[in-house]
Amino acid sequence: MRTRVKICGITRRQDAEFAVEMGADALGLVFYSPSPRAVTIAQAQDIVAGLPPFVSIVALFVDAKVEDVRACLSALPISVLQFHGDESPEYCEQFSHSYMKALRMRDGIDLTSEVSRYISASAILVDSYQPGVPGGTGQVFDWSLLTDIDMPLILAGGLDSANVAKAIEQVKPYAVDVSGGVEVSQQKGLKDKMKISDFMQEVVNGRAVG
Repeated sequence: MRTRVKICGITRRQDAEFAVEMGADALGLVFYSPSPRAVTIAQAQDIVAGLPPFVSIVALFVDAKVEDVRACLSALPISVLQFHGDESPEYCEQFSHSYMKALRMRDGIDLTSEVSRYISASAILVDSYQPGVPGGTGQVFDWSLLTDIDMPLILAGGLDSANVAKAIEQVKPYAVDVSGGVEVSQQKGLKDKMKISDFMQEVVNGRAVG
């Protein structure tokens, strides 16, 4: 099965265009103001305007106000909502829109139980856990902790060109999600063309090995 790729934390039009050119399946836009990768709706409109078809636009929120999510849905061609906070299933479902729920792999998490709560999700994204940081930690968690789940699994957390092939071989996820691993050093939100290119090649390598 082909492993899909989501490149998250896009803040510039040129990064979106290059990611698509390299074969990214989805682009992630962060609507969480404390994040250094956050964008406004106006910025997001400039980023996605005129992008080619068959590229999913994912809007990431962290415990956002309902009206903020609805405003984003009204203004942008959002394919999937990504909820990366403590949102309940009822919260996620109220928008009547495809969504994926992020679960952080903290100590003692019962992944099977958590996944069963979000049975209406299109996918489950698993990410590293760091207290007080909802995502984008750049840290890898122990992939052996992942259990079989009966829905598409998106693997995040510290992925880069050095480890993504191994991650795909071991976890066999539906998709991988990268942000910091393809960024200009020490400049969160600014993507590096060479790192994107290398990452995409290693995704192919991981599929070949797996």
